[in-house]
Amino acid sequence: MTRLLLAIETSCDETAAAVVDDALTVRSSVVASQIDLHAAFGGVVPELASRAHVETITQIVGRALDEADVQGADLAAVAVTSGPGLVGALLVGIATAKALALGWGVPVVGVNHLEGHLASVYLAEREVPFPQIALLVSGGHCMLTRSTRPGRYELLGETVDDSIGEAYDKVARFLGLGYPGGPILDRLAAAGEDVLGFPRPMLAEGYAFSFSGLKTAVVNRVRADPGFSETEVAASFVAACMDVLCAKLRRALEEFGDPALAIVGGVAASPILRARAQVLADEFGTRLLIPPQRMATDNAAMIGVAGWHALAASGPSGPSFGPEPDLRLRFAST
Repeated sequence: MTRLLLAIETSCDETAAAVVDDALTVRSSVVASQIDLHAAFGGVVPELASRAHVETITQIVGRALDEADVQGADLAAVAVTSGPGLVGALLVGIATAKALALGWGVPVVGVNHLEGHLASVYLAEREVPFPQIALLVSGGHCMLTRSTRPGRYELLGETVDDSIGEAYDKVARFLGLGYPGGPILDRLAAAGEDVLGFPRPMLAEGYAFSFSGLKTAVVNRVRADPGFSETEVAASFVAACMDVLCAKLRRALEEFGDPALAIVGGVAASPILRARAQVLADEFGTRLLIPPQRMATDNAAMIGVAGWHALAASGPSGPSFGPEPDLRLRFAST
């Protein structure tokens, strides 16, 4: 008999709910974005995000249940993001999940948001091969991992300062392009050429990343020579970012020769990164695992998949679990 799970995601500025069955089929996925709310500030305002979650969470959960044509009595469990993220935003999702689970008499499981992104490849591929190299790139994270099975990760490298998504947003804000910066810069970059030759930070240094200096190089160059077009600046910045990411991926594929390469996180929605990663995967004869573009950014379906994995591995969470804004992946030698 098929079992169903309700998943809730409120780690940052999307209020999301989904129903996912134990075969990892997504029965519904609803996301309410707060982009318009935060755009005027050039980034997410935590207090505004928390209030927006409070105002919309009940409606979003209701829509997810309705679209899946299920009721609380049909569910086997509730999964919810427990971290990392904004503490106030996380609290809204956790409180909602606990209340619903208590009312329905079902267990609740807290899910690591990063594991949700890593599990998002199951939203495109039912059979996911291991071992795999995974690049997780988003507004708050940039890391390269290797895993032999779901839930078991080895950290190869991570950013020593800004994440790549953060660098995108800061460069876009400096150029007056709006928020979020990723889609805007990608669109401009597709129409321009890399004529500025920005530095490729830590290009030859293992698996660590750094984007703070690149962001500063863009600011300094544009201030010193404002004659370049937005498309030229965007294309030069994006090319530098992609060269760094792909250099690290190439190094990992050469070292480990794994059969799968996963690209996940909000930046995985970038058409430029998806195209570059596919070329690299084809070169190495590696299977590229990447979620559907609309599922690369924060959503509850990925939390549902990770929730099923967590339930199978360790069972429900204890009743006292709460938000962990600085939660990290549990790394182990593979």
